[in-house]
Amino acid sequence: MNNGFLTVMGFTVRNKFRSKSFIVTSVILALLVIVGSNLPYIISKFQSGEASEIGMVAGDVAARLDQFYGSQEKAEVIVRQFPDQGSAAANEAAMKERISSGEIKGYLELGEMDTASGFPKVAYKSKATMDFGFTNKLQSGLQYVKNEDAAKGLPPATLQKLMAPVVIDNVQISTTDGGAGSVGKNGKSAEEVVIATGMVYILVIVLFMGVMITGQLIATEITAEKSSRVMEVLITSVSPLKQMFGKIVGMLIVGLSQILLIAGVAVINLTLPHNIDTLKDLNIDLGAIDPLLIVFAVIFYLLGYFLYSTLYAAVGSIVSRTEDLGQAVMPLTLFSLAGFYLAIFGLTTPNATYVVISSFIPFFSPFLMFMRIGLTDPAWWEVALSLAILCGTIFGLGWLSAKIYRTGVLMYGKRPTMKELRKAMKAYKV
Repeated sequence: MNNGFLTVMGFTVRNKFRSKSFIVTSVILALLVIVGSNLPYIISKFQSGEASEIGMVAGDVAARLDQFYGSQEKAEVIVRQFPDQGSAAANEAAMKERISSGEIKGYLELGEMDTASGFPKVAYKSKATMDFGFTNKLQSGLQYVKNEDAAKGLPPATLQKLMAPVVIDNVQISTTDGGAGSVGKNGKSAEEVVIATGMVYILVIVLFMGVMITGQLIATEITAEKSSRVMEVLITSVSPLKQMFGKIVGMLIVGLSQILLIAGVAVINLTLPHNIDTLKDLNIDLGAIDPLLIVFAVIFYLLGYFLYSTLYAAVGSIVSRTEDLGQAVMPLTLFSLAGFYLAIFGLTTPNATYVVISSFIPFFSPFLMFMRIGLTDPAWWEVALSLAILCGTIFGLGWLSAKIYRTGVLMYGKRPTMKELRKAMKAYKV
């Protein structure tokens, strides 16, 4: 594979770089990354940042609730106390009027005493739809007041201990010696696990999109060349195998270039001053990203790409019309979708039996073994075995795809049956 291979590869790269679809797609993806990276900052500009004001009929519970929120470093709720109007109906009418005028967001209404909990039943009424986040904030304040009532008579020091929450540090440990991940004996903290999960989620999506898009492009281009009879001209100057692998490597360069462009845009935007502050507030340190995880991402991306791209090329070579291509590549699409969804669903249970077993199946291992490396700590032999099976499958399917491609590019008309294809393949050696 010398001049012919390089010629096909260079032509494929130049042709895609110059195409309007590639340029438009790259620009759209870059804009989406820019918006997504700056979305928290953009949302914050539309938020007032002020605490929400709610109303309550003046009383002991209202006063202590106001004291609880007032003692917070950054109060998220302000309790405004209003005089009792003499009846529940009058109080409700007065509160509704204050909501209508924009004076308060909503109001808390105390009902009958709940004998089981020893605290009145509480209802929060507002014009907004169910806001579970804000409801939880109200619940934490009311829980504090309720606990105070239950602990009356206790010394202040004991009450403080009783109210103090129990803090649990989640640490992921390794139970294997010499695991493939970076967990080691010290383990991963909760923050590191969150960062690793986010990285795995993003990279699994990138792998899936890269395999799907570039694979479809390879199959489409080959089928289009067959349907327009351009293939007959190309065959006379470049051998089928050089064509096939030239297109595959050329598309790989195109796909990696687009990924690097998007990654560069994301890094530039995430390192802007306002985004760095946001990440710090969320306790996210981009410096905690494990370089080994990036290395494995590149390895599994390349192997997954070559596994699927050779098959897409083979399928594209036996289809004579682009209209029939979608149906022909459907099995490959289903395989890649299955691997993607197994990895996404496995993010919460990376040690599940089905995840472990599927990580050794070559069509799924680029997604699942990479996910296991990022979130758990599989033994080195598990990673080595998965890579060995994957590489062996790529070699075997690559050889088979090369035979199919060499035979299929000159077979026109209806899609050949397996018997016809097998008979034609016997005439060629790869």
